[in-house]
Amino acid sequence: MEKLIITACICGAEVTKENNPAVPYTVEEIAREAKSAYDAGAAIIHLHVRTDDGTPTQDVNRFKECMDAIKAVCPDVIIQPSTGGATGMSNDERLQPITLNPEMATLDCGTCNFGGDEIFVNTENMIKDFGEKMIARNIKPEVEVFDKGMIDMAIRLNKKGYIKSPMHFDFVMGVNGGISGEPRDLLFMVESIPQGSTWTVSGVGRFEYPMVTMGILMGGHVRVGFEDNVYLEKGVLAKSNGEMVEKVVRIAKELGRQVATPAEARKILGLSE
Repeated sequence: MEKLIITACICGAEVTKENNPAVPYTVEEIAREAKSAYDAGAAIIHLHVRTDDGTPTQDVNRFKECMDAIKAVCPDVIIQPSTGGATGMSNDERLQPITLNPEMATLDCGTCNFGGDEIFVNTENMIKDFGEKMIARNIKPEVEVFDKGMIDMAIRLNKKGYIKSPMHFDFVMGVNGGISGEPRDLLFMVESIPQGSTWTVSGVGRFEYPMVTMGILMGGHVRVGFEDNVYLEKGVLAKSNGEMVEKVVRIAKELGRQVATPAEARKILGLSE
């Protein structure tokens, strides 16, 4: 079984310091949380950015500040900016970080209800546009899917040339409006992707560590961090993203799975050196 790539989603766009005081907002806090995750064993930092008051933003200058600060403290880590941003943002707004030419970026492959009146919109034409722009910049997309139909969309657009092979998927499990985070659901998702694809699983809330364990056992890769869950265990807030990554490393060790370095993750994912 190949080595395990751990992605740390260090802040997201929705979770706040009211949920957990360690959630990072400032450039310095984001660099601190990235380093804590990297030092613990994360090869990829999945990056949203905030203004200093915690407001989510896709501003390219803020992304550059944060990415430079992360690279200063963990030079070889893979930084994966989000093009999802936050609900209500325009396409151009969401795409700003790809102008910095990161190795990877996320590509959401469907529209999803996020609760109440919030809808995370990704039309087919939007996905095509995002995909073409990533291909033009040689950016590897992490195909974000919240339900099985989004896998089918990605496969169709792959055949039409909007997403390159081999694809790398992130199964986001347990989001309100998306697929649940039960073992049967992850099995269904994994069995639905093309042969030769790689995949990561992200369990939201209480689904995080069960999905981590399943992902490790099934030979996939895993994501943890404050974006998805703020607890280390039930009722115990995580002190840092690094503490959550440490837990994943312990589980992987118990299950006999070695953890990939950033260089090894690049090789597994087919990223340019």
